[in-house]
Amino acid sequence: MGRILKILFFVIVVRPVVTLIMGLNIRHRERLPSQGPAILVANHNSHLDTAVLMSLFPLLMIHRVKAVAAADYFMKTSWLRFFSQNMIGIIPISRKKEDREGDPLQGISEELGQGTLVIFFPEGSRGEPEKMSEFKFGIAKLAERFPRVPIYPIFLQGLGKSLPRGESLFVPFFCDIVIGEPTFKNEDSAAFVQRLATTVSTLSSEVRLQEWN
Repeated sequence: MGRILKILFFVIVVRPVVTLIMGLNIRHRERLPSQGPAILVANHNSHLDTAVLMSLFPLLMIHRVKAVAAADYFMKTSWLRFFSQNMIGIIPISRKKEDREGDPLQGISEELGQGTLVIFFPEGSRGEPEKMSEFKFGIAKLAERFPRVPIYPIFLQGLGKSLPRGESLFVPFFCDIVIGEPTFKNEDSAAFVQRLATTVSTLSSEVRLQEWN
C-alpha cells in the first residue's frame, strides 16, 4: 500500500513540480547508485530537499529510497505521520536525547541492512537559505557501523529560496544539484566529518563555474 501511494504522489505531485515549475540542473547524474545500500549525504535548507533528491531516481526504485527525518516534527500528528511514512517514506529519528530509547541509529541500520538508499542530512536540521551549517557526528557513527556502504556527497542550491525554513509559500526557483563521487570513512571521525563537509562545499564550485561561463 505504501509503495503504491508513494509512486502516485511522486507521479502526480512531485515530478510535475520539479520538472515543470522549478526546473533542475543536475550535474553528474550518472554517479547516482543504481542499487542499495547506499547513503546520500547533502546540505539541507528546505523541506523540498528530500522530495527533489528522491525524484532523481526511477519510479520503480523510489520505494527503496528513504530519508532520515526528525520524529518530533514528522510524527507529531496522525495525518503527518501517515503522509511522512507512506507518501514520502521517512526513517524517523529522535533529535532530543530525552526522547531517545535504545539505539538512535537502529531504524537507519535496519533499512541499510535491507538494501535501502538512505538520504541523510549531516547538519541535522534545515539552516538558513543557501548557507551550510556545521556537520554533526551522526554520519561518522553510521559510516563506522557500515564501512562498506558507499556515501555519496551531494550539493543542493536554490531549494532554500524556493521554500526556506519557516515559510509555507512556495516560490519557483531554478535549482542546481551536483553529485559527487562515492566515498568511505578511512580516518578518525572528526577528520571524516570535516572531509565530507569540505567535499560537499567544494561541489558548489561547479555551480559557480557554470554561472561564470
